[in-house]
Amino acid sequence: MSDINHLLDTVHEGNPVAADQLLLHVYSELRRLAAAKMSREASGQTLQPRALVHKAWMRLGGESQRWENRAHFFGAAAWACPFRVRR
Repeated sequence: MSDINHLLDTVHEGNPVAADQLLLHVYSELRRLAAAKMSREASGQTLQPRALVHKAWMRLGGESQRWENRAHFFGAAAWACPFRVRR
């Protein structure tokens, strides 16, 4: 967990490699969250959790953002996920 917090700080400082390292550390958790979100949707959706993770990653904005910690980052990632629950 402290590795992620350190990487978040390093990304914000402008280290060009840190964003790639951060994605490697958080990818599986982001994919799990995307799959959970999609499981609440109607069947027949064509998007896959992997695609949602990549779209959310792009929307997060990389090094221009400042996340205070792991929880803040994952909250922002969940919000950035382009898939919205329809009721």
